[in-house]
Amino acid sequence: MGSRQVSQSWQGRRITVAGLGVSGISAARALAGLGAVVTVVDGGDSGTHRERAAELAEEGISVRLGDAETLPEGTGLVVTSPGWKPDSPLFAAAAEAGVDVVGDVEIAWQLRGDNAAPWLAITGTNGKTTTTQMLASILRAAGLRTAAVGNIGTPIVDVVLGEETYDVLAVELSSYQLHWAPSLRAHSAAVLNLAPDHLDWHGSMEAYAADKGRIYEGNTVACVYNAADPATEDLVREADVEEGCRAIGFTLGTPGPSQLGVVDGILVDRAFVTNRQKNAQELAEVADVNPPAPHNIANALAAAALARAFGVEPKAVRDGLRAFRPDAHRIAHVAYVDEVAYVDDSKATNTHAAEASLASYEPIVWIAGGLAKGASFDELVQRSAKRLRGVVLIGAERHLIAEALTRHAPEVPVVDVDRTDTGAMSAAVREAAGLAKPGDTVLLAPACASMDMFTNYNKRGEAFAEAVRELAAERA
Repeated sequence: MGSRQVSQSWQGRRITVAGLGVSGISAARALAGLGAVVTVVDGGDSGTHRERAAELAEEGISVRLGDAETLPEGTGLVVTSPGWKPDSPLFAAAAEAGVDVVGDVEIAWQLRGDNAAPWLAITGTNGKTTTTQMLASILRAAGLRTAAVGNIGTPIVDVVLGEETYDVLAVELSSYQLHWAPSLRAHSAAVLNLAPDHLDWHGSMEAYAADKGRIYEGNTVACVYNAADPATEDLVREADVEEGCRAIGFTLGTPGPSQLGVVDGILVDRAFVTNRQKNAQELAEVADVNPPAPHNIANALAAAALARAFGVEPKAVRDGLRAFRPDAHRIAHVAYVDEVAYVDDSKATNTHAAEASLASYEPIVWIAGGLAKGASFDELVQRSAKRLRGVVLIGAERHLIAEALTRHAPEVPVVDVDRTDTGAMSAAVREAAGLAKPGDTVLLAPACASMDMFTNYNKRGEAFAEAVRELAAERA
């Protein structure tokens, strides 16, 4: 990635890394390799923590377990993992000592070489990973050396310091990461959407939106926003960008000048064309998007906008979208059983994602519930009620969804699955099958986190798919 003049500035610096997770270990090793004196602190003290600590100790990195609140003496910089809240006692101690706190993304940005690859950055409440992977697929189709990094895949510090060189990076960034990355300046960036999420971490919707908006700071070519979500355009207006940087919208309708959109089943560009007042460039067909659900078409348009901002030709947009395959548990069709479709969208862990999923089908038997994360379900139920054949509720806070259904969709049948054992998902699928009629879709779109019953949303989706396969085998 070019020579690194910056490496000298790390020599001998006393740096505290908060968190013994993947990104924390990556940052600790990178900084120690550049000559910093690194101490990792973590409140845990399990066998896994001790194993990781022992490995780092062999590399000359100190680890303090069981105390994540006290700032190690002499610390000149704190590097945090994304999940640590801004009001953590360690950060309060750092502020009192006049010590800066940054994240691993900020460290990666500072460690870039002289000829570093530009970053095309993506954030939003939902769709970040899919859009980032779509963008990487388009960039590869254009013959560019790229990788999807950041909040997915390999830690970004490892990518920046690795031996492989890239022409451009597709970078997914969470609101947590953006909060701790003050000097990040992307080539172009997109905010896909904004909806209440992680408010327990940020403290308010305003603070959450402000952290998302940091992605636009210093953009040089394009700030991509969602024309259907005015809050994203507001963030563009508020951003301090380089002279000549443009606001580029995407819409599921007919695009205006400086927008990408959809016309008669075709994804079209009226932003990166000559005479955009009159001309439009065909990029791909809706059928090239996998799956062609409305919110996924929006993801594709955002990815296309960033690729076009980087100079990618239209054919590569089409070829990249055709080559893209979504990750598991994202509106994934599992099977047809007795003329009913079973769809796994376990990744829909908040109300905004679930609403997008529910908008893709009709009629629906909806399987929902889990950990609500402080969410309200009234708007989701109001907007989706007409699509619902029935609802099957699971999980610790399913009563919150049940109450919203009572208020806004009292005519919709609801089955409450009051169990959390390994057979709970199988029971939910069987209850859903009992409510469904031929032509319906049984949709797992929980609108909640999974950790009350499952290790993660992947395990929840796998349990759903296995239960569907069992049902299909019985009825074959």
